[in-house]
Amino acid sequence: MDDHQTQDLVKELVLRLVSGESGGGGRDAGGALRFAHRLLSSRLAPAVLPDEHALAESIKRRLASSGRPDDALAFADLHSKLSVRSRPASLWPLLYLLDSLSSHRRGAAASSCLPNLPTAVPPRGPPTTGGKPASRVPGTPLGGVVLVSKDPDNIREIALREYTELVLDETEVSEAALVRDVLYACQGIDGRYVRYDKGSDTYDLPDAVRVPRSTRTLVRKLCEVGWLFRKVRGFISDNVSRLPSDAATEVGTVAQAFCSALQEELSDYYKLLAVLESYSLNPIPTPGSDSGVSGNYLSLRRLVVWLAEPAVRMRLMAVLVDGCRGLRGGGMAGAIHGHAQHGDPMFQDFMGRLLRRVCSPLFEMVRSWVLEGELEDVFGEFFIVGQPVKAESLWREGYLIQSDMLPTFISPVLAQRILRTGKSINFLRVCCDDNGWAEAATEAAAYVGTTTSRGGLGYGQIDALEALVVEAAKRIDQRLMDVIHKRYRFKDHCLAIKRYLLLGQGDFVQYLMDVVGPELSEPANRISSFHLAGLLETAIRASDAQYDDRDILDRIKVKMMDHGDGDRGWDVFSLEYDARVPLDTVFTASVMKMYLKIFNFLWKLKRVDHSLTGVWKTMKPNCIVSSPFYKEGTSIRAQFVSVLRKCQVLFNEMNHFVTNFQYYIMFEVLEISWARFSEEMDAAKDLDDLLMGHDKYLTSIVEKSLLGERSLGILRNLFALFDIILQFRSHADRWFERIYELQLRGKGKSKTKSKETGSWLDGGRKAMIQLAGELFRKMGEDLDSIAKDYTASLDSFISQLPLQQHVDLKFLLFRLDFTEYYSRVSSSK
Repeated sequence: MDDHQTQDLVKELVLRLVSGESGGGGRDAGGALRFAHRLLSSRLAPAVLPDEHALAESIKRRLASSGRPDDALAFADLHSKLSVRSRPASLWPLLYLLDSLSSHRRGAAASSCLPNLPTAVPPRGPPTTGGKPASRVPGTPLGGVVLVSKDPDNIREIALREYTELVLDETEVSEAALVRDVLYACQGIDGRYVRYDKGSDTYDLPDAVRVPRSTRTLVRKLCEVGWLFRKVRGFISDNVSRLPSDAATEVGTVAQAFCSALQEELSDYYKLLAVLESYSLNPIPTPGSDSGVSGNYLSLRRLVVWLAEPAVRMRLMAVLVDGCRGLRGGGMAGAIHGHAQHGDPMFQDFMGRLLRRVCSPLFEMVRSWVLEGELEDVFGEFFIVGQPVKAESLWREGYLIQSDMLPTFISPVLAQRILRTGKSINFLRVCCDDNGWAEAATEAAAYVGTTTSRGGLGYGQIDALEALVVEAAKRIDQRLMDVIHKRYRFKDHCLAIKRYLLLGQGDFVQYLMDVVGPELSEPANRISSFHLAGLLETAIRASDAQYDDRDILDRIKVKMMDHGDGDRGWDVFSLEYDARVPLDTVFTASVMKMYLKIFNFLWKLKRVDHSLTGVWKTMKPNCIVSSPFYKEGTSIRAQFVSVLRKCQVLFNEMNHFVTNFQYYIMFEVLEISWARFSEEMDAAKDLDDLLMGHDKYLTSIVEKSLLGERSLGILRNLFALFDIILQFRSHADRWFERIYELQLRGKGKSKTKSKETGSWLDGGRKAMIQLAGELFRKMGEDLDSIAKDYTASLDSFISQLPLQQHVDLKFLLFRLDFTEYYSRVSSSK
């Protein structure tokens, strides 16, 4: 208080307060002034922390608990407006003063804080005349201070009563009636005044009902809860109150659990409405009255406070209901889970409680599928669907994932693992006739600490579910691999297919070519498959194949493909392997069709190699040197040697190509692919890995052997080369057959005589030389024509090799053109 102006004001105030009582005595005035200075200069403070927000909330709660909710709302409104205007200054001192004044009587508060100072003093005016006080100018303050009184004339009460009468004049419906109708609307029931309008899809007061605008707005806000309740209740009625036949096709267990959870939440809502109904029976006090009415009455403003939290819950349930319409099973659970990602603890608690009920049937389906292989899905709600198929297609087509039924809290990787685990159980049970999976499933559940009974898993236990699925999949897949490899000898059957269908057993293939060759040269419609089966058995017994397991040999069968009128036995002959259950899961009909395609290709390649071997036997040097044409005159000898040289050169070219190409197929393709497949077979942890490894093995053979879709052009050139080689073999047989007949004629050893005059066997030595000359000339022309066609086809084949996608085909080009002979010939053209 160093400011002189402030000291003067305080002194004047104290003197005015004490002047009337002390009569202007300096002693009393001086003591009061010193007391005021000490009080104003002190640092006295209340024993509470200056928290404006906490104090305001305390005042509001005290007003609400004392049965004055209207005053609490008015205080909150005034505090918010004053806070906006007074920022950044704090309102805590003012609020503390008002709170202290309301807690104590006004007179007691004044007497306890000040010395014997009057609260009101007689007015000081000009000097009296004749003992009479001078008159006071109206409107001037008494003694310069504002007097605070208890409103002895009841001006406030009169004003409140006038306001009440004004409101009643504007309202033809009592607030109690509106409260009752709002409670009816919150239950989806039309009241006397508040009714549901289908056109606007809302609860509202009719326009004919005369109420203040603020009351109408408040009723509309409260009736939102009833509109939300109507939507939620309608969803429950649509899904539960159905005929049994309709429920079997429309409503599933997840939807039923969702409706049950909603119904349980509505039960708490019904309990609240019952409490509010009891409060609404108490009369609502009129403003300004202190008639001692009970504080448990219910007004529209109080109803706003009561229904605030239920409205939030009801709004969330309505959002879930809208989002779940048209969804089923896992799709519905995923949609509800999407709304659970919220930061509000109340939302999280509500959604967690709801999802535990909703996801209970779904988690039970997962548990039953993973541990028992049972698909308990009557209403088609599970994300795994089964379909009736044959045993051979059970693994590939028997069970699939429905992506629209996969809930978002289960990842696609986990879903695939769940699918494979159940498939493995069903495969062991149906195809392998094995029950060892049950023990493996029990051990997996015990290992992760999960019970195998119902209800062991639920929403929020995704980590436990994943641990159970991973452990069960590992143990059951291991059981499946043991059964496939040990009981059904999968690798032995794969090796048998490689040896017999892919012609890897060399001696067996050679014997088979020798014994069936003459038979296959006949027209296809004259060949008996039973006779070929006997020849197959002969080839097996004549080779090392006889030492194989009899079960494997019995599976090798002869198959005659569909044939036309001009087809020979070579064109329709093939071998097949009988892969029975469960091996037919790997060796399906489409897979065996690919094996048949590869066999036909290899069989034609072997036939070409076998044909060239026959040509070499015919052209043996000892047969040529001993020929009489080799000892004849210069002309016929030169002609004979020239033809033989052309034939030998063409044979060498063809043999070079066939030998290198056959080496590439048998070693670079078949053996390398088999080595990689063997490694993948040993490393496979489940049947999917085994199937994938076998598919890669088969695809590798097809692509490297030029049998793929992208190699059709070069494959046609390759078959054209094979046809030219077979044509060369046919011509060579016919040529040398005639040469041998002429040789016999020249040696006089031929005992065959033709009865026809002019036959080429008739005549003497001159006629024989003449016929030999014509034969050699025709033979040379044919050789030139075959060589020309062969060279053109080979050039086309070699030119297309660099264009192929697989890198191994470029090494084939390197082997065929090692000396770059074909490259130089091609560049010189």
